[in-house]
Amino acid sequence: MGIYSDVILPKLCDLSMRNVRLHPYRKRVVGAAEGRVLETGSGSGLNLPFYRRDVREILALEPDPALLAMARRVPHTEIPVNFMEASAEAIPLDDNSIDTVVTTWTLCTIPGAAAALTEMRRVLRPQGKLLFVEHGLSPDRGVRWWQDRLTPIWGRISGGCHLNRPIRSIIENGGFRIDRIETGYMQGPKPMTFMYEGSARPE
Repeated sequence: MGIYSDVILPKLCDLSMRNVRLHPYRKRVVGAAEGRVLETGSGSGLNLPFYRRDVREILALEPDPALLAMARRVPHTEIPVNFMEASAEAIPLDDNSIDTVVTTWTLCTIPGAAAALTEMRRVLRPQGKLLFVEHGLSPDRGVRWWQDRLTPIWGRISGGCHLNRPIRSIIENGGFRIDRIETGYMQGPKPMTFMYEGSARPE
């Protein structure tokens, strides 16, 4: 793997979801949530401090009980938070019951991303919104080449994360209309850092 084994792999810890370079993304995306919010793949609760008072309730959905236990200990605002041990591929909520779905660096990992997006659309109210920031497939051929080759290894050491998912088309094929999307590399190795940030509404 040459330079990628010598440079990229030692820097994997720098791409941790705790990375402070991700805070601006969290602040913009999570800060735009309102009403009754479903956060899919809420993990250890890193987004909780970024919610604003426009949110009246947070439903934190996470299939890993160890991560949920960590999330329960995270200091956050006084917004009520209900922690749900469940998968985004089978969300245990009623149809049209959510104002905002938040997904941050989650669609890369969910085994059935298409099924998860179908579920997100089901639980969203007709005028609800999906807020997202994800990393995924780069438009640059050379970077895509590395993403395709690194993904099998990366997935084994990062909980099933895919570097090469085409996030925009996955969201659109899941029944959403993109309202806003911004893409580009954040600081770091390019195969891991091409970001998609934006919002979408149910078709």
